[in-house]
Amino acid sequence: MVFPHASPGRRVFLRGAASALALAAVGCATRAPSTPSAAGASQLRLLGETTLPHGLAFEGTTVGGLSAIDHDPATGTWVALSDDRSELQPARFYTLRVDVRDGGLAVEVADVVTLRQADGKPFPRRDTRGEVVDPEGMRLLPGARGVLWTSEGDFRADQPPTVRESRLDGTYVRNFAVPPMFRFAQRPGSGSRNNLTFEGVALTPDARTAWVSMENALQQDGPEPGVGRPGGPCRFTAYDVASGRAVRQVAYLPDAVPRAPTIPGAPVDNGVAEILMVDAQRMLVLERAFVFGFGTSLRLYEIDTSAASDTLAQERLREGDYRPAAKRLVADFATLGLSRLDNTEGMCWGPRLRNGHRSLVVVSDDNFSSRQVTQFAAFDYLEPT
Repeated sequence: MVFPHASPGRRVFLRGAASALALAAVGCATRAPSTPSAAGASQLRLLGETTLPHGLAFEGTTVGGLSAIDHDPATGTWVALSDDRSELQPARFYTLRVDVRDGGLAVEVADVVTLRQADGKPFPRRDTRGEVVDPEGMRLLPGARGVLWTSEGDFRADQPPTVRESRLDGTYVRNFAVPPMFRFAQRPGSGSRNNLTFEGVALTPDARTAWVSMENALQQDGPEPGVGRPGGPCRFTAYDVASGRAVRQVAYLPDAVPRAPTIPGAPVDNGVAEILMVDAQRMLVLERAFVFGFGTSLRLYEIDTSAASDTLAQERLREGDYRPAAKRLVADFATLGLSRLDNTEGMCWGPRLRNGHRSLVVVSDDNFSSRQVTQFAAFDYLEPT
């Protein structure tokens, strides 16, 4: 997703005299909105954080907009996906060199890979009327087979959300069969909302199932989250990786926006930014909210996908007709000692730590804006006892 305080040419929400107010709000990015108190101790302990320079140039590309990160422990490969819609340079992902250790984190860009269409050409800009992509989620397939990645699509260009497989050199392999419910409808009240579709992707440990998460609800399922009002159910869809077909779906209820903005009517939002499998059934869900005048809120939850009802055959989700996934708070990022909270969108498991624990690594999408940062952070993941 492009956050409300994006750079010019992306999602601009205030103009004219109001732009000064927008700058003031962005200046408060380190002040998290107040949120309900956490139940129990956090399951995350900060190991370290680092940032990349704004506008970092690498092999003819601008490093930024990093909306996904993943790591393959078998090969040591790290990848990070840029959500550039081929506006600055063609859609792409980067390989990284990452050093995670207790007390420190180091990140270096190693290579850039251009994502390609079925005909072998890079994805074009929106104004060409070609196939437009908005890259958001990415996972490495085992055995160096390639990557799965999602695009939120583009309503104005009449391009639906997609799930794709590509090789590690960026060449096209196939599209998954996305259910028709996720298309952009031509009439109000149904279908996906623009820029609020396939934000995250997660693989089960055996890599046989890929879960793809919606950032917000389909129009017919309920509203976007508001102040004091939770959002409608986000659909998380499980795909069989071998066939590329949807096999199951669960509903997840995002929180309300954590507080009111400093100026009535100013922008606020909340939605699912990323998902990550803990095991074959349990999933981490990262919710990210923005409140004008207060900045970003990041809260991490755990759900058990097996405990929710299957909603794949339901055209519309009405309260009482389905059982959503119950969620348990894992961590409120405002309590973890980070230097700032920004537009965090990527999350993956890093290497095992010397204490035997998993490491969790996250990255923020700077929207190519000098007022935001590309921030990496690593945590010791503390399993509940």
